[in-house]
Amino acid sequence: MNAVVDDYPAIPLQQRPAWGGPVGSGRIRVAPEDFQVFEVPLATPCGEGEHAWLQVRKRNSNTAWVAGQLAEFAGVASSAVSYAGLKDRHAVTEQWFSVQLPGRPDPDWTALQHDDFQVLAARRHQRKLKTGALKGNRFRLRVRDVAADREALENRLQQIKRGGFPNYFGEQRFGLRGGNLDAALRLFQQRRRRVARARRGIYLSAVRSALFNRVLAARVEAGLWNTVMPGDALQLEGKSACFLAASPDSDILQRVQALELHPTGPLCGEGETLCRGAALDFESEQLQYYQGWIDGLRGMRLAAARRALRAVARDMRWLAEADGSWRLEFYLPAGSYATTVLGEILTVGETP
Repeated sequence: MNAVVDDYPAIPLQQRPAWGGPVGSGRIRVAPEDFQVFEVPLATPCGEGEHAWLQVRKRNSNTAWVAGQLAEFAGVASSAVSYAGLKDRHAVTEQWFSVQLPGRPDPDWTALQHDDFQVLAARRHQRKLKTGALKGNRFRLRVRDVAADREALENRLQQIKRGGFPNYFGEQRFGLRGGNLDAALRLFQQRRRRVARARRGIYLSAVRSALFNRVLAARVEAGLWNTVMPGDALQLEGKSACFLAASPDSDILQRVQALELHPTGPLCGEGETLCRGAALDFESEQLQYYQGWIDGLRGMRLAAARRALRAVARDMRWLAEADGSWRLEFYLPAGSYATTVLGEILTVGETP
């Protein structure tokens, strides 16, 4: 776990469930096909430009490794290949990559044959695919060996469908046994230490994620994760911009209840927080022991931001199968985790 060093006390990584805890148990990722992810991009390629956009299906493979294979095949540097986000390795996923090919024709992408991935479509675009440039992901999951009362499980699924779930960052964000937080601590203590930009971003994101989860877990415990506190910064469903609700009126309360607006929590960094009053006091109380971590983020010039405390699983469907498996399908906005949804339903073991 992350180290306890002077001004850097360990940040609790436990996630408090909002709906009463798991109602049973099951297994996921027994086979890669049990965990399927389909990326929903922000834009579609226009058909011209110096960037080749590729829709790729991969199985049991890292996103970064696939990007390297595409670069090698195209004869370009790895920096010429980009993607919107990392996708699960122990899964079958579909996502977009872009390959910069200025003044060059496309290679024959159909000739790129590999057991672990395949190019489904290729089209040119004027811009590269930037990190975070996706609307969300559609998930198709199979949970095997489910041991749970069927009525209780159905009720829990209905609760999540109607009321959303706490928008925790998933455990994978923190690395094995919190190793990404340990690496961030070394980065804060040794500012001149050379770290690849991508790795640096992962470590700093782990700190912000852990601090956000800390605030969210406290609001779940207080029954305040899906309602408005005076001074909350609220976010419109599907948007990133926030506005201050100094004194929430009946219209705002109704829109929060209807899942149109969500209270937000801090992504700590440099700059002023957007919340005020009771909401600010609550956040400050939860973060008061972690000022060293926050100062470290500010020293790395990370800009402060906000993230919704609640997320909504859209188009949620489920089916119980005769062999004891359950199939779940839903859509999540970018940055939300399917494993967080599952954690509100069942205690799941993984078989990668």
